[in-house]
Amino acid sequence: MKIFQDERIVLTLDAGGTNFVFSALKGGKPITPLITLPSNSTDLEKCLENIIEGFKRVKKLLLPEKAVAISFAFPGPAEYEKGIIISPPNFPSFKEGVALGPMLEDYFNLPTYINNDGDLFTYGEAIGGFLPEVNNGFKEFGIKKEFKNLIGITLGTGFGAGVVINQEICAGDNSAGGEIWLMRNLLEPKIIAEESVSVRGIQSYYKDYSKESFELSPKDIFQIAVGDKNGNREAAVMAYDSVAKVAAEALANVMNIIDGGVVIGGGIAGSSKLLLPQILEHLNGKIENRNKDRFNRIVSQAFSFEEQKTKQAFYKTAMKKIKVPFSTREIEFVEDKRVPVGISRLGTNNATMLGAYAVALSKSGRVLEKKEKV
Repeated sequence: MKIFQDERIVLTLDAGGTNFVFSALKGGKPITPLITLPSNSTDLEKCLENIIEGFKRVKKLLLPEKAVAISFAFPGPAEYEKGIIISPPNFPSFKEGVALGPMLEDYFNLPTYINNDGDLFTYGEAIGGFLPEVNNGFKEFGIKKEFKNLIGITLGTGFGAGVVINQEICAGDNSAGGEIWLMRNLLEPKIIAEESVSVRGIQSYYKDYSKESFELSPKDIFQIAVGDKNGNREAAVMAYDSVAKVAAEALANVMNIIDGGVVIGGGIAGSSKLLLPQILEHLNGKIENRNKDRFNRIVSQAFSFEEQKTKQAFYKTAMKKIKVPFSTREIEFVEDKRVPVGISRLGTNNATMLGAYAVALSKSGRVLEKKEKV
């Protein structure tokens, strides 16, 4: 893609509740050493000063080259289009709302674009990761089909999501798209899905099933589940199964509205050996009406892209020819509907940075075009 040959430079930031990590990208790849500063999330003045300081240091590293924009992900809620951050839980000092984008535009005299991390992760995978892999497979098998929609979910400290439709981020009219964490919890209907699909969810389920009082890390629980560490293996497996069921049910609701592939990222995605089979089993399961008639849980069959056998099966689609009524013509089409599901190809952070870079180039290009017309 042209983006990987683009010579323009964009400043970016990985904004965590503990640290800020700054860098610059050219051609979709980092070109400066990473600069890390504390986020000071409880002190607004120090937090904003460090954001400015981090970008100043990256700009200095770039000399004599210059950046064309600033683009990064920041936790919401937010009015992303205007660059206003509204009381994110892990940034308590932002409780009154902060016009972060306009502040950076005024200070650096650069267009600044802020988006949801789930959206940017999904956009990066749609541009240079999972979606291109899916579409290259269609070409290799001589199938005249292309996926343009992608659902991305992140499993980690929280449960996030992003949606790309027709190769464009679908942020929503209120910058509130992709809020999958608020979905109803399949196993505990009175609470949100994120209480199960998160680090704390795995830990909580393991404690409940094992009856142990001490708290283990998700890594420890994963190692117990796969037999690499001593512990209550049955409880560990059940914990991951529970997380997978809640994630899959929330994802199924999204997939039945947004028809596209699915890519999974985040820290817990490394546990895909346990999670993905259960997610796929649920997605390809059944649901009933009052008459006990059974229907597929999602319209399209889900195929894992993490195993060569199922990946190949995804492409071995039965092409069917159908005759046009009152005509001699025949039309070929794919009879059975199917969607690919896989783990991040770029890594969550790299995909997010690529998404931020692509947004900046796209929007900066439009700004330049408008200026030239004037």
